[in-house]
Amino acid sequence: MPPMDSPRSVPALFDRRAWPMDGRLDYWTAPDGWPLRRYRLGDGARGRMLVLGGRGDMIEKYLEVIHHWAGRGWAVTSFDWRGQGGSGRLTDDPLCGHIGDFGQWIADLDAFAADWRAEGEGPTVIVAHSMGGHLLLRALAEGMASPDAAVTVAPMMGVHSAPLPRWLAVAIAETMCALGFDRKQAWTQKEESERQRHMRQKRLTHDPERYADELWWRDHSRDVALGPPSWKWVEQALHSTHALEQGRGIEGIAVPLLILAAQTDQLVSTPAIRRIAARIPGARLHVYGREAAHEILRELDPVRLDALARIDGFLDEVAPR
Repeated sequence: MPPMDSPRSVPALFDRRAWPMDGRLDYWTAPDGWPLRRYRLGDGARGRMLVLGGRGDMIEKYLEVIHHWAGRGWAVTSFDWRGQGGSGRLTDDPLCGHIGDFGQWIADLDAFAADWRAEGEGPTVIVAHSMGGHLLLRALAEGMASPDAAVTVAPMMGVHSAPLPRWLAVAIAETMCALGFDRKQAWTQKEESERQRHMRQKRLTHDPERYADELWWRDHSRDVALGPPSWKWVEQALHSTHALEQGRGIEGIAVPLLILAAQTDQLVSTPAIRRIAARIPGARLHVYGREAAHEILRELDPVRLDALARIDGFLDEVAPR
């Protein structure tokens, strides 16, 4: 795979604030009747790819990489997780990212992926970011049918709770849920000032323009905007990541797997990513330095293009046409 200082062609301009003209936006219905917003782009000459976002994400944030992979011949599908993006809400607060049990998301992914696999032929791959990466690996560890290859980008293998130790974060989350605040926002996402927006941006990406794209979509499509998670989400994230690491299921994951991570990630635990990657047979891990924040696929081009080159090279090797 090419190093970050390899010469590259200048990418074609892509309007990150518009849906590609030849895509299809619709809804997929879960077994219990819940509608999940779905987007599809590409003809599938190369194969089929499923892109999974992270907590608080919406499809719009990944249109740029979806367009990239569609341009390489993949039939790309993405969807919004239940309770976020365009897939409804699970509390009366439209800005609260709530889930009662991560198992619900695992069930949604398992059912969605089964229908997706049946849509056509060719190699199948799943690319998952952050929380989506955790849910993918947990689903695979629990027996979901494997794609031909998988990529996780800054997967949530552990929650970055610093400066609090994990045990204290767990105790606080469990206490707040027990007190009846389980469906309330766990913290305030302040973005009223330029300083506050800059602080949040630095946790996500070094690219102020791609960060501004997210704010633009939230302002122009208020129904997809989401704020902080609920206390129940925090409790579930802490317990689900711990259970996955403590269990033996990850050692049975046999799919070819590439993991990209950021050494200074302030949202997920990179040490946990390293520990778990070492236990997954054949997993390949690349960790970026200070040049990358959490949203590697939405970073400044030197990092973003390097990540795409690594992913494309990996998929060409392990999931050829």
